[in-house]
Amino acid sequence: MNDNYISRHLEEQVVSLSKEYAVILITGPRQVGKTRMLTELQKKENKGRTYVSLDDFNTRELAKTDPALFLELYKPPVIIDEVQYAPELFTYIKIYVDENYNPGDFWLTGSQVFSLMKGVKESLAGRVAILNMTPLSRREIIGVEPLAFKVDFDLLLNESKKMDKLSLKEVYESIWVGSMPGVISRKYTNLNIFYSSYISTYINRDVRDISSTVDVLKFNKFIIAIAARTSQLLNYSSLAVDVDIDVKTAKSWINILETLGIIFLIYPYSNNILKRTIKTPKVYFYDTGLVSHLTGWLSAEVLEKGAMSGAIFENYVISEIIKNYYNKGIRPRIYFYRDVDGKEIDIILERDGKLYPIEIKKSASPTKKNIKTFNVLEKSPLEIGTSAVLCMKEELSAFDAKNLIVPIWLI
Repeated sequence: MNDNYISRHLEEQVVSLSKEYAVILITGPRQVGKTRMLTELQKKENKGRTYVSLDDFNTRELAKTDPALFLELYKPPVIIDEVQYAPELFTYIKIYVDENYNPGDFWLTGSQVFSLMKGVKESLAGRVAILNMTPLSRREIIGVEPLAFKVDFDLLLNESKKMDKLSLKEVYESIWVGSMPGVISRKYTNLNIFYSSYISTYINRDVRDISSTVDVLKFNKFIIAIAARTSQLLNYSSLAVDVDIDVKTAKSWINILETLGIIFLIYPYSNNILKRTIKTPKVYFYDTGLVSHLTGWLSAEVLEKGAMSGAIFENYVISEIIKNYYNKGIRPRIYFYRDVDGKEIDIILERDGKLYPIEIKKSASPTKKNIKTFNVLEKSPLEIGTSAVLCMKEELSAFDAKNLIVPIWLI
């Protein structure tokens, strides 16, 4: 195995699901390591699996114009890379699977564009397992198994024996550097050039694939405006004014960035009883290095002391939780709370029929004042589980049996 390859947690999911499903689809943004992970697994399994990329124009044309011949040439087991370029293949893959059902025959990768997901859902329903790959989690970087975060003292105490502690300086270094495999493996050492190239080469190219009418200059300005609003409520009108576009376009472009796996939205928790909650989502990036680059922070030290320090800290914590859930093959049920009276809860995790309220604080000395808002959830029909403040405290601790103090190095 190549020295600069960092083992991915999704490997376990691919191997396991390949025993049950004929088709495995890995979606996610460019450069997060989808292809690399599958080719490393290809070496390990030693099945003679073929690899073919639809990035090659001639191969793509064959897949689009004669998918039956394409599957004759590239017989399963096969890796088909960038499958979104030839949605015509999906019907033929379905026919092949129905006639020759062999678990793990097709490993597909694709950037998560509209046509790809639509084609998969229409043609391969019940035959495909879809996994979402994100940039690296800290647990992948340090080589610790994934954890779908849960506010559970015994679980976290056990995890504390495996994890390395992080100082505030180290946290902001992680935030500023980001979590793209090419950066973490030191393949690319100039972050400014890496992220500038990433935007111009990959994001803009994929944006044009999705919508040929997008004004790329305005779109780049739009991404910067989103980065400046990370961890904030998504105000479409304000965004539209900043970039000189209309609100409909702003919503469409948010959808494009979501689809490409660059950003994710978290929606407010509400139910019929909690009627005073706001309805606006908050916006976050999967990779905080991209946010740091877009917003012009030249070093981790300057970022730590700057105006975005708290917002990007929150983004880092929430993105780590989200990544770890995806790495376990689980779609997280994660919300926030804010009402018209200004009461807020940073995260509400819904698991096992319970709500777990969580506050995020950069401080190393949280107080009970930080959890006073949690009682608004008592009106919810779901049981309230153990709460937590995720913060910079050095050790796992607690206010009491129902309210934990959790160092962020444990997530």
